[in-house]
Amino acid sequence: MSGRFLGKQWSSFQIIIAGFLAVILMGAALLTLPASSAAGQWTPVEDALFTAVSAVCVTGLVVRDTATYWSMFGQAVILLLIQIGGLGIVTVTAMAVTASGRRISLLGRSMLQESLSAHEMGGIVKLTGFICRVTFLTELAGALILLPSFCSAFGSAGIWMAVFHAVSAFCNAGFDVMGSRTGAFSSLTYFGGSFGVVIPVCLLILIGGIGFLTWDDMARHRFHFERYRMQSKVIFAAAALLVLIPAVIFFHDFADLPLKERIAVSLFSAVTPRTAGFNTVDMARFTSVGRAMTVVLMLIGGAPGSTAGGLKMTTAAVLFANVTAVVRRRKSPRLFGRRIDEDTVKSASTLLILYLFLMMTGAFLISAAEGLPFETCVFETASAIGTVGLTLGITPALGILSRIVLMVLMFFGRVGALTLLFAAVGSETETARLPVGKINVG
Repeated sequence: MSGRFLGKQWSSFQIIIAGFLAVILMGAALLTLPASSAAGQWTPVEDALFTAVSAVCVTGLVVRDTATYWSMFGQAVILLLIQIGGLGIVTVTAMAVTASGRRISLLGRSMLQESLSAHEMGGIVKLTGFICRVTFLTELAGALILLPSFCSAFGSAGIWMAVFHAVSAFCNAGFDVMGSRTGAFSSLTYFGGSFGVVIPVCLLILIGGIGFLTWDDMARHRFHFERYRMQSKVIFAAAALLVLIPAVIFFHDFADLPLKERIAVSLFSAVTPRTAGFNTVDMARFTSVGRAMTVVLMLIGGAPGSTAGGLKMTTAAVLFANVTAVVRRRKSPRLFGRRIDEDTVKSASTLLILYLFLMMTGAFLISAAEGLPFETCVFETASAIGTVGLTLGITPALGILSRIVLMVLMFFGRVGALTLLFAAVGSETETARLPVGKINVG
């Protein structure tokens, strides 16, 4: 499906990309204004652009501390960009069109289907309305639950902090406004052992990251799990494993902490890399095993059609199922009693190769440009392409070239690797099948 703009035929993929770029540029323009900085001064374009990219791509990597550098207006702009980026440009546009009483065109419905990773176009407008209602109700509930903890610690300022962190957590963004109270770039370390903050934030991250179609299954079928889409079943199973297994590993790493704080930190450290970017303990405390586990979790990310980024849990599940099928000499991989088609397996393999290639290439460029250890740069590029926002503290000090690398990776991770490729390459119709060539692998 395509549309004509400025005399050119644009595909839905190209329109989605253009929408993200337009919002980023408008956000960057607002953030450069003196009203956006706490000091009332113009913000350098490169800092404003990096912040806008990070917010729209719901990443959380920053070069300026959100609480201490930006004014209330600047923070509000960032929060709006996070909300738009979390829901998706197409979804927000569809909301505005529907609210104005106009009908959404066939092209608009096609783009909604692509943006939400829906399997069919039927009922897509109704699904969009459902997504918006669930989003705002969940964020409101999250803010109300966080309110007592933040107000108890910071007084009336806790109201804005509760709202900001509820939206940021649900959108898997990782931006925080704790810096003015607990030190710049401190994230949620002040509440490391507080279950009153850790549990609600974890739930907001998980709800935002399981995907809009999974919400639809939960609303339709409630506790009748057998009626859920196969995709929803895979997401729930993968999410459970990707929380429990890392939590056990992190629990071992933080043996020096009191038991209550150890449990809270371990649970939070397992949830936040997919792909929220908050942290309740200094990342320097992580062992090499803990950092490696975090990189893996950042790459995997959340569910398709969600506020989270990364390769996606379903991609990892398909790749694992394919490995199992090869080992057991099956003709095709299976999940929950269903066969996975060949095109899905090819797409999953392509995504894995692209993400690994871009992550490693980006790390090489930053390491060469900045003279930093390669492993440290890998952590940063994995965080960027996974739209996570966790950092080992090097991002604020990076030069222009390295920041451009991270911005490209963040954009790539949020818009989607295949979306960018399809927009750039287009489609090719295969008119004839070539003869089979034999090649040995492994």
